[in-house]
Amino acid sequence: MSSNEPRRTALDATHRALGATMTDFAGWDMPLRYGSEREEHVAVRTRAGLFDLSHMGEITVTGPQAAALLDFALVGNIGGVKPGRARYTMICREDGGILDDLIVYRLGDTEYMVVANASNAQVVLDALTARAAGFDAEVRDDRDAYALLAVQGPQSPGILKGLTDADLDGLKYYAGLPGTVAGVPALIARTGYTGEDGFELFVKPEHAVELWQALTRAGEGVGLVPCGLSCRDTLRLEAGMPLYGNELSTALTPFDAGLGRVVKFEKEGDFVGRAALAEAAERAASEPPRVLVGLAAEGRRVPRAGYPVVAGGEVIGEVTSGAPSPTLGKPIAMAYVDPAHAAEGTEGVGVDIRGSHEPYRVVALPFYRRQK
Repeated sequence: MSSNEPRRTALDATHRALGATMTDFAGWDMPLRYGSEREEHVAVRTRAGLFDLSHMGEITVTGPQAAALLDFALVGNIGGVKPGRARYTMICREDGGILDDLIVYRLGDTEYMVVANASNAQVVLDALTARAAGFDAEVRDDRDAYALLAVQGPQSPGILKGLTDADLDGLKYYAGLPGTVAGVPALIARTGYTGEDGFELFVKPEHAVELWQALTRAGEGVGLVPCGLSCRDTLRLEAGMPLYGNELSTALTPFDAGLGRVVKFEKEGDFVGRAALAEAAERAASEPPRVLVGLAAEGRRVPRAGYPVVAGGEVIGEVTSGAPSPTLGKPIAMAYVDPAHAAEGTEGVGVDIRGSHEPYRVVALPFYRRQK
């Protein structure tokens, strides 16, 4: 295979047999949709959806100083994560710019799994490897060691319960435990990117097809459908979840993105970016940068990333993500806007869609919050 051909997951033939529309995403050939992306979206909100997320980047960090390395390399307090739990965090440059947002699972006393976005996996691996110098810890590229399947939606606990003896009721949000699902050894994590309850299942690639088939059979009676990347994007947008390359980038610090809470200055020792991030925190407190807000359309035209946000004839911000919302029945967007126009309920704001200023209202994020 030539180096410019996209990589394929262990489920590639399965997706094609299901008639998926495939797309190149971060160097991977991934299913965009199987039929109607709107129907896939609604299935996750009301029943359940099955995703192949094997393009995500798994990096294992082990050794006596694994926690110390991650506390130095990342902005979060990783040493404080209990075994079996997970934490959302970020890896930043020395200047505070965001290299990626991550989920870190503590698998044991001296073993962690860092899950990076597909587009940034190599960058994160290289940064962790460089930052490991002087620590008694090993950074290992485990991207080829895992396939990742996700079952998301209100029916997902019931679907999984029929296939595993693992204590799903005792598995908290942002926790993971080893178990078997349909006889396949898996790390079962209660995490996801849809705004719904759900599970992510890390398994060996050679077990991916049989697990997919078992989950499909188990979900038949409750309306489980296979889901592609397109509805994953509209689901996370409704849930107000940031996407790297849209809401997050090296040009922004976590404080610029309204996610300063992930930076733990109180942890012991230095960490990469500490000084720059302390300055960014002060700046954000005294003169806030642009604020990430939700925009709800009053018309039908859909905003896209990069479109200017305007008010009173002036550009006051920029759209980072936009799409029709199947749940709300109208176009929605996330955008960075000047603080003067960031208050919930602000009207008189428009999005410049090809020269036409379409009316929008500023709303609180997330657009959608599931009923617990």
